[in-house]
Parts: sequence; C-alpha cells; structure tokens
Amino acid sequence: MSTFERYLTIWVFLCIVVGIALGHLMPSVFHAIGAAEVAKVNIPVAALIWLMVIPMLLKIDFGALAKVGSYWRGIGVTLFVNWAVKPFSMALLGWLFVGWLFRPMLPADQIDSYIAGLIILAAAPCTAMVFVWSNLTKGEPHFTLSQVALNDAIMIVAFAPIVGLLLGLSAITVPWDTLTISVVLYILIPVAISQIIRKRLTADSTTRSLDRLLAQLQPLSLLALLATLILLFGFQGEQIIAQPTIIGLLAVPILIQVYFNSGLAYLLNRMSGEQHCVAGPSALIGASNFFELAVAAAISLFGFQSGAALATVVGVLIEVPVMLSVVWIVNRTKGWYEAAPAVSKNTATERI
Repeated sequence: MSTFERYLTIWVFLCIVVGIALGHLMPSVFHAIGAAEVAKVNIPVAALIWLMVIPMLLKIDFGALAKVGSYWRGIGVTLFVNWAVKPFSMALLGWLFVGWLFRPMLPADQIDSYIAGLIILAAAPCTAMVFVWSNLTKGEPHFTLSQVALNDAIMIVAFAPIVGLLLGLSAITVPWDTLTISVVLYILIPVAISQIIRKRLTADSTTRSLDRLLAQLQPLSLLALLATLILLFGFQGEQIIAQPTIIGLLAVPILIQVYFNSGLAYLLNRMSGEQHCVAGPSALIGASNFFELAVAAAISLFGFQSGAALATVVGVLIEVPVMLSVVWIVNRTKGWYEAAPAVSKNTATERI
C-alpha cells in the first residue's frame, strides 16, 4: 500500500481546507471552471476523471474472465451482493437516515440530492483499490482479478439502469441523456482505451512496458484525484461552513452499508464453503466503491454544488480507514471462518 493510499483520509481533509479557502478567495475562477460544459459534461472534470480512471483500468485484464468458473461460489456471492443487495440497501439507508431521521438537520433543498449521491456511490463496485485490500488479506489474486474484470464488464450495461431505477423510486427526476453520456464517457470509453493500450503494451507476453507506464501515470492519477476534490470543496465550501455536521451525517449510512455488505458477503461465502483466501476479497469487493466514477457521475448529473457530489466525496473521505477495519476483521477471524463445516469439507475435498 503506497504512502498516498495509506493516508488518503488525511489528504482528503487537506483538500477540504484548501478547497474551501480557494473557493472564498477566488470564487470567479471556480465559477468559470463550473461553466466550462458541453452537453452538461464539465470538460475540466472530465479530463481529471480520465486521468484518475484510465490508469486504474489499465490494471484490469479482461482475459481473466476465462477463470471466473474456478471460483464460482465466491463469484456468485460477490455478484449477488454488488448488484442485488448493495445499491438497494444504500437506497433504503439513504431514505431512512437522510430522508427521515436526519432530515431536520440537513438543508431541505438538498435532501433528494444527498440520497441520489449515496445511490450513485453504491452502484459502482470498486476497481483499483480492491487489489490493495485483497493483498492485505492474502486474497487469491486470480479471483480478485477475474471478479473485478467481471464487475467492470457488468458496470458498462448495469450502472445506468440501476441508478435510473433507484432514482426513480426515490422520486428524483432521472436525466437519462446525461446518465447515458456519463456511462459512455466515464466507463465505456475509458475501458476501451485502457484495454487497447494494455493489449499493445503486453504484446510481448510480459508486463514490463505496462508497469513502466503505470509508474509514470500513477502520480498524475493521484494529482487528478486531489485536484477534483479541491474543485468540489471549492464549490461546497459555504454549505460545509454553514453546516459542518453534514459530512458526519452523510457518513452514517455509508458506514452501515460497508459493514453490512462486507459482513453479508463474508458470511455467505462461509456458508457456501468457499476458501478464506476468496472470501476475504469477496467481502471487500462487496463493500467498497468505485468512488472516482461516482464523483464524476454525480457532478455530471447534478452539478458541482449539489448534495449528490458532496455525498460521493464523503465516500472518498472514509474509504481507507473503514476498509482497513474490514481487512482487520477478515484477518482476525480466519480461524473462526475455516472452522465452519462447509469450509472444512470443501477444503478436504479439494486436497484429494
């Protein structure tokens, strides 16, 4: 885990301070950036998102999909949690906490937008950071790679319908044209570009050229993330200063859904008899989010100053400490996990 990844929460806090300060000192600059749109797509943010997303997608080998059947139990559990449970549980938590319990403490005109941001965040399964979490749990690398590749392939066709469905159920107007543009711009095109580049760089059957490129792009990717966060908080500064508790309130449903979905995936894998080295990354993939995509989609759909954009950024803020706590739980419970009759039986069978 790199120094940046380890201290991501600290960098986000610094971006909050810098963004709010710059937003007050140079409001005209931020308004000019916010106005640089074509077909409701903010061009500066689109460029920053591409710098964030493409290096991460370069790590994904869609050829790993051929190995999906080798880990069918873990794959099945993760797909169920990612696509049948997680977005819907987050929508429910958003309605419960933001729409009801916390409503008196939040700006009335942003309630629907906050719920929309939470839904967008939960509808995008994590891509790059999962490899870090998997490594920390001594997870099966081939399972992690094949699961992430499968999730990315599904996301191309499922992200927009799920977000549209849940926004509609939340009585939030769905801008289908903007949602479609977001999927094409932030998922389909980056996936296509990254896979073309990856194929050319691995034509010699090695990853040396690819590794060199990733080493060069990684700093740009991290700077793009920080720049995007500064822009977001530059626009959100007045709202946060007026009600600093907003971030804490939005964090509550996110925290609950992370622990609920990771715990559900972990238990389902244990009941099915899956190996611990698969159950660990399965639980982590089931809980974490592709926050870069979520931030981009929220900005495109609702704008820089929206509650939706802020809600997705809260996901970035708590990503590392929360996921590290899940890693700790997975590692500490390995003995309990492997004591399950189904796990012991399948392990013995595979050894024969």
